[in-house]
Amino acid sequence: MQSSNDLRNILARIDRRGYPAYKDTRGAYQFPGYVLSIDHVQGDPFAAPSQLSIHMSGRQAGFPGQLYALPCQRVALQDALTRHFGRQAARASFQAKGSGHSGLISVSRCGQEVLERTACTLDPESGNLTLRLEVGFPANGRTINARELEKILFDLLPRCVERALVYRNLDGAQLQAVADLAEDQQYIRELLPRLGLCAFVADGSILPRASGVSPLPMEGAVPFRSPRERAVTLELPHRGAITGMGIPRGVTLIVGGGYHGKSTLLKALELGVYDHIAGDGREYVITDRTAVKIRAEDGRSIRGTDISMFIRNLPNGKDTCRFTTEDASGSTSQAANVVESMEAGTSLLLIDEDTSATNFMVRDELMQRVIHRDMEPITPLIDRIRELYRDRGVSTILVAGSSGAYFHVADHIIQMDRYEPRDITALAREEARAFPATGTGLEPAPAPDFRRCPVPSPELRDDRVKLRALGRDGVSVNRETVDLRYVEQLADGEQSAALGYCLLYAQRHLFDGRRTLQQVVAELDRLMAEKGLDALCEGRARGALLARPRPQEIFACLNRYRGLRLA
Repeated sequence: MQSSNDLRNILARIDRRGYPAYKDTRGAYQFPGYVLSIDHVQGDPFAAPSQLSIHMSGRQAGFPGQLYALPCQRVALQDALTRHFGRQAARASFQAKGSGHSGLISVSRCGQEVLERTACTLDPESGNLTLRLEVGFPANGRTINARELEKILFDLLPRCVERALVYRNLDGAQLQAVADLAEDQQYIRELLPRLGLCAFVADGSILPRASGVSPLPMEGAVPFRSPRERAVTLELPHRGAITGMGIPRGVTLIVGGGYHGKSTLLKALELGVYDHIAGDGREYVITDRTAVKIRAEDGRSIRGTDISMFIRNLPNGKDTCRFTTEDASGSTSQAANVVESMEAGTSLLLIDEDTSATNFMVRDELMQRVIHRDMEPITPLIDRIRELYRDRGVSTILVAGSSGAYFHVADHIIQMDRYEPRDITALAREEARAFPATGTGLEPAPAPDFRRCPVPSPELRDDRVKLRALGRDGVSVNRETVDLRYVEQLADGEQSAALGYCLLYAQRHLFDGRRTLQQVVAELDRLMAEKGLDALCEGRARGALLARPRPQEIFACLNRYRGLRLA
């Protein structure tokens, strides 16, 4: 390892040379209190910024063990430190001048959700801390401006490190509150199945967001208040007693007029699979960790999925036990999404009528009289929704605003009235008696066949595969784009990037024609849990900024890859 003085000498030597000479700075340098590693140097001032990392020993960082004793606390502390450093970096960014990205100092931009990231990692045994960042190496045109880089590396960056990554300079009480909140959220999540619940929404939660493009809480929004019939009180390790709405397992229907908060509640439940930061308003909106949002997805690719539970006896004779298509219809895609979610181990489906295929959701009595069931290959969800819970243990929370057919099959019915929930189960059941139920006498479907064994695609075994994340919209692998726009529980573009690396790792090491897709995803999840997200990356990809996806999103990515091949 070289000293910081060695780095000064290198900068003096390459000053005013052509930009490629910056590559001479690659390496690790000992600074007072930490090691600075220059991992990748951009080839041009207008290219993606250079990648650096800060390495501090547990003794130098000084964070007490009680702040990261539990895995959930460690992730929350890493998240908090990333945010702290990001605020310091924003103040220091572009104080050094030049062309292109010159002077940029940045880290991962965290949203409202708390995610495990490669941006900041804390070793649970030693307390050693690593933080990854990007820096735009300064240039005048394409000529090195080493004096400005020296300003960044020897003045601005040390100041950021000292103020954001050293415990003695931070608010210890605030960090303890972060750890306590993480433990309370984890406690609720683990308590849900023991209480027979699939979700919990605390009283006082702020569910509406500031706007359609802002995840911040809406000012002046109506605080959530549980109906008396659904109220549950929990005793948390740190917060103490907290009361809110418990949503029991089974089939729950959320109804109400337009703009009264139905979809807002469902959106909060979708993202309740993640912990949230203090002040978000949804800190205590906790959902079954396996929950999956389901919708119609016209045009998606389907590979060998058994959708016979919902679609069979197609006029063209196509096999629906191993259904394959490059361009699925709305109903077919939604059927595949349900079955693939079951394959991914979900215990809870989240569905909004607005984004569903009508013919997949329900067929009314008049339509059944005109077009007999024997002539319709689609068995709608309403005819299987009770069976999913009774035989497969899969609950459903469904938002409906136009069809009352689901009143017959729902265990619990919540009406949203000006963002205030009311339990109208008894009233809705009484009114439903005047209307005949559909789908009676239907035989249970055989369990779907999940024995799908992928084989590698030769084009992805090459080391020169080009991988590029497209935010939350998808990931580009060579010339193929995996469309993730409708995988609505992705919270961050760094999760999409991680999914791309999951796909590459699986292609190179796990797709062998013997392992099922379930076994492949289980191995990927185990790898990330035991060795970290970096274990997915190979060669130059090590050091990428990634956020950990759930197994459900890994399944979603693999299922939407059009190059997926099965044995």
